[in-house]
Amino acid sequence: MATSNFDVIVIGSGPGGYVTAIRASQLGFKTAIVEKEALGGVCLNWGCIPTKALLRSAEVYTQMQHAGDYGLTATAGFDLSAIVKRSRNIASQMSKGISFLMKKHKITVIDGFATLQPGKPAPQVFVGSDSYQAKHVILASGARARTIPQIGLEPDGKYIWTAKEAMIPEDLPGRLLVIGSGAIGMEFASFYNAFGSDVTVVEMVDRILPAEDAEISVFARRSFEKQGIKIKTDTQVNAVKPGVSDISATMSGTKGDVTEKFDRIILAIGIVGNVEDMGLEALGVKIDRSHVQVDEYSFTGVAGLYAIGDVTTPPWLAHKASHEGVICIEKIAGENPHPLDANAIPGCTYCHPQVASVGYTEAQAKQAGYDVRVGKFPFIGNGKAVALGEAEGLIKTVFDKKTGELLGAHMIGAEVTELIQGYTVARSLETTEHELMETVFPHPTLSEMMHEAVLAAYDRALHI
Repeated sequence: MATSNFDVIVIGSGPGGYVTAIRASQLGFKTAIVEKEALGGVCLNWGCIPTKALLRSAEVYTQMQHAGDYGLTATAGFDLSAIVKRSRNIASQMSKGISFLMKKHKITVIDGFATLQPGKPAPQVFVGSDSYQAKHVILASGARARTIPQIGLEPDGKYIWTAKEAMIPEDLPGRLLVIGSGAIGMEFASFYNAFGSDVTVVEMVDRILPAEDAEISVFARRSFEKQGIKIKTDTQVNAVKPGVSDISATMSGTKGDVTEKFDRIILAIGIVGNVEDMGLEALGVKIDRSHVQVDEYSFTGVAGLYAIGDVTTPPWLAHKASHEGVICIEKIAGENPHPLDANAIPGCTYCHPQVASVGYTEAQAKQAGYDVRVGKFPFIGNGKAVALGEAEGLIKTVFDKKTGELLGAHMIGAEVTELIQGYTVARSLETTEHELMETVFPHPTLSEMMHEAVLAAYDRALHI
């Protein structure tokens, strides 16, 4: 059996893996990437991109139903199979784009499942009967949906779905239970609610979107319930029982136990790192609750082996994986990059209304010992938001009272997933409140609210 040699082998071709491979090639490394399914990983094929295509269809359909609000006349209807087909076509298009990028950067693509065995200067990689050796191996194997088989909560191809099954429905469930109210759960709740499903969301803790600022979570719940989504917090599912044509879920909450029937259940209760059957334990890789433990430059502690993205520590976000991979390979190349600051990574949820944030929540900042100043500005005070018919929303800023440092920013409303990057750049540049106040924001734009939320923190808001 011949062994092929490379400088770098990346295992997994999601946003972490393929970006790392491209940067490795740019730095002059002879690079290979191993992928057992489609290039682009879960994100491009079954996650970030196709879900946004689905949500765009839901957004347009909702706007059509409110055409009269804009002085227009339109008949709203939909074809579910066409919606799903559009989403799948976009995923396929993006995957082909990754294939083009691999060819452009002369990266060898190896199809199959990779396993590792001890080797020098890095573990040896086996794919089927083929053997590969590299100076550096970077694990970017990603993650999959968490299930709870002990109580029957695992995908069955019929009643219980993960995000993957939820993206390709053959028909709309009349009654849908979404377990988990993080980004994935609320995005699917928004999608199915928009097209008429009776949606219930169950969350174990006391509020939805628990990673967000508490005030944003309260605002979001009020908005979702106004749209008709039922929300049960402080509630957990204890058992499920499939029937002839539906599935029963027994839930316990503050008001005791209740059993309800649903047509489908979507599991959105977190992820599990893909660490099995690759030989990681035999190599001495440290794994904690299915996630590989690494240092600030993604080194696993095993010579020549690194890990990035969802297979490692949170936050589990595609853009975090990409940036992490770039830092990792640049460190290998001797470029001495700055370690990734997890608190400077923006988070986005593409439900309706959208939610976005970066940095400390107000509670986290106080817990960290900061004396804070908080600014808030509502969408109703912004002319562009009112003109768009999107006057429901809020922007919140958190500053260090002593230094003027922008500690965090939190948003809910139209297009906030695009707006948040302004605050992210501000944090990266260590911008103070003075510099943000002196920045000229164009009018009329939604971004003006970002300025107003800064001014409001210092009792200088102009339009509210």
